[in-house]
Formats: sequence, structure tokens, C-alpha cells
Amino acid sequence: MGKQINLYEAKTQLSHLVELAAAGEEIIIAKDGKPRARLVALKQPRLRRRPGLGRGKVWIADDFDAPLPADLLAAFGVEGKD
Repeated sequence: MGKQINLYEAKTQLSHLVELAAAGEEIIIAKDGKPRARLVALKQPRLRRRPGLGRGKVWIADDFDAPLPADLLAAFGVEGKD
């Protein structure tokens, strides 16, 4: 449970409380000592990906999926396929 504050105090410090909530703190607003509301940060919307931004920055060799040389397979303790 976060920091509890009474309604009158929340009214007078709303701007400050919003900044605290945006920084990740949870603020409970109470009336007559009973919790009535919770002030928390909004989740930021995820940025939409734009396809093609990496075009021309990455390349894949023609032999990318070719079998590994026997000496490299041996270094990993794997026998090559015949």
C-alpha cells in the first residue's frame, strides 16, 4: 500500500501528488480515514513499430545455414553429420 493522504491535503497538493505518482509512487486518498481512491501513474502507450527501419543495416551471408566445419563441431563436442 502506498502513501495515504487525506482528501483536503490532496486537493491542496494535487500537482505535487501527480508528480509523485508519475515517478512510480502510489498515493491513497482517504476521506475520514477510509481509503477512497488510488492515484497511480498511467502506463505509457507502446510505440508502434514501423517495418523497414532496419533495411540495409543487416545482411545475412549466403552460407548462413550451411553445415559447420568439422573442427568447429568438434570444439563443441558434437560430431558432424555424414
